[in-house]
Amino acid sequence: MENWPQSFFGYRRENGRVGVRNHVLILPVDDISNAAVEMVGHNIKGTLAIPHSYGRLQFGADLELFFRTIIGTGRNPNVAAVVVIGIEPGWTQRVVDGISLTGKPVSGFSIEGGGDLATVAKASRQAQEYVQWATELQREECPLSDLWISVKCGESDTTSGLGSNPAVGDLMDKLDPFGVHLCFGETSELTGAEQVCANRSSNPEAKEKFLNTWNAYNDFILENKTNDLSESQPTKGNIAGGLTTIEEKAFGNLQKIGKKTNFIDVLEPAEEPTKGPGLYFMDTSSAAAECVTLQAAAGFTVHLFPTGQGNVIGNPIEPVIKLTANPNTAATMSEHIDLDVSGILKREMNLDQAGNELVNITVRTANGRHTCAESLGHREFVLTKLFRSA
Repeated sequence: MENWPQSFFGYRRENGRVGVRNHVLILPVDDISNAAVEMVGHNIKGTLAIPHSYGRLQFGADLELFFRTIIGTGRNPNVAAVVVIGIEPGWTQRVVDGISLTGKPVSGFSIEGGGDLATVAKASRQAQEYVQWATELQREECPLSDLWISVKCGESDTTSGLGSNPAVGDLMDKLDPFGVHLCFGETSELTGAEQVCANRSSNPEAKEKFLNTWNAYNDFILENKTNDLSESQPTKGNIAGGLTTIEEKAFGNLQKIGKKTNFIDVLEPAEEPTKGPGLYFMDTSSAAAECVTLQAAAGFTVHLFPTGQGNVIGNPIEPVIKLTANPNTAATMSEHIDLDVSGILKREMNLDQAGNELVNITVRTANGRHTCAESLGHREFVLTKLFRSA
């Protein structure tokens, strides 16, 4: 018998997905609607306003990614209901329509022709109704297969590849047979290990898609007259922590997918998986806030974030569980660390035990336990932009 819970308590949504949080989201379509969104968030307690910096004059693939991210954020099952505010009605309605396909309550308000004050008044009344409705929703017992877990590491050091990343990989190997949706990304941080990663695909199509994705990234680096990743990969913090090359970092990064779990498909940024349970690779930036934002927009509901030197990332809608195998980080940044697995390196626990503890705290978080990032108010929401606006 596995040494962890076999179920969790979550919010069953209209489309059958299960959320582990119950947010009423106030979502701007564009940057100039942020003030109105924040006013609604101030007026109605129990709502979550998430301003952002884009949404005007974008076009092509950049615009499509923008809509996929914004709509996906509202579609995430950790969100019970959404109030959308935009400057003009067309794009506002596009976001509303995309979210409404889940069946959850969503309303849109445009500022043009009415101004901030009138829009805020109407949106606030709707938000209040949503909050009162959402706060009566009850959690119900759900199988582990209803969990969608994404992973990313940050501020990595030598303890990451030796301890915290393998602990995440152990969780992957344990939960994959239960039918959990899993996701990893960070295209740049697989540089040097890309062939090994490609061989962890479960089918030829996934392998080809991964190699095409990584090669496209590498071509982009070369097109921009850069022949290495100095000052970026590895970072100064990585180097201070003992990771001297991107190859060292990449092989440590790859530990997060475990020893037995193979990925079944490759996703575009913020793309929702459609091939059923299993491990997916998503083409993402390795910047923490961008990566988690994209994974949350794809529908993932709990995030695991191993860190070496100590990263403080959070997300507005997807709770971020941080773990470390660095005893110094666990001691000096304890308010940010949900799970200390430094016992792996001290030989006080083995990898199996660390993985069990990580599964347990993941289920506890799914049941409603606030992560350190949530309790500290970390709500980093950063959109990925492909190129300049018109």
